[in-house]
Amino acid sequence: MVDVITNIDIHAPLNKVADYASNPDNAPTWYDNIKSVEWKSPKPLTIGSLVAFKAKFLGRELSYIYEIVEITRGEKLVMRTSEGPFPMETTYTWETIGADLTTMTLRNRGVPSGFSKLLAPFMATMMRKANNKDLKKIKTLLEKE
Repeated sequence: MVDVITNIDIHAPLNKVADYASNPDNAPTWYDNIKSVEWKSPKPLTIGSLVAFKAKFLGRELSYIYEIVEITRGEKLVMRTSEGPFPMETTYTWETIGADLTTMTLRNRGVPSGFSKLLAPFMATMMRKANNKDLKKIKTLLEKE
């Protein structure tokens, strides 16, 4: 099992952070590894929505479809994919910790199979590094607006 939890404090109101982060169209702007997003179901984002992502991670091109399995505006978003060698669940949560100060938590967890199973410890380290970089990027974007 790979379970990577990262978080960051962002000097912006919770709704601003949550609305931006939970909009898949913004993902290529703040995730370095995500190259494109395509809605496979009608907008807006709801439970059951399907969103296709194209990404590059550890030098490999990845294509996967996330299904939204839980969404509570301003609190939590959970999306899951069962495709590929590394089925993954991604969870975002947001918490107000002060006046215009929000903690965003990003959690990725999954159970690698096949060859990916051998690389799980390395993948967890690389995912943590990438997630921290992405959270710093969303922090910079939202704090300068």
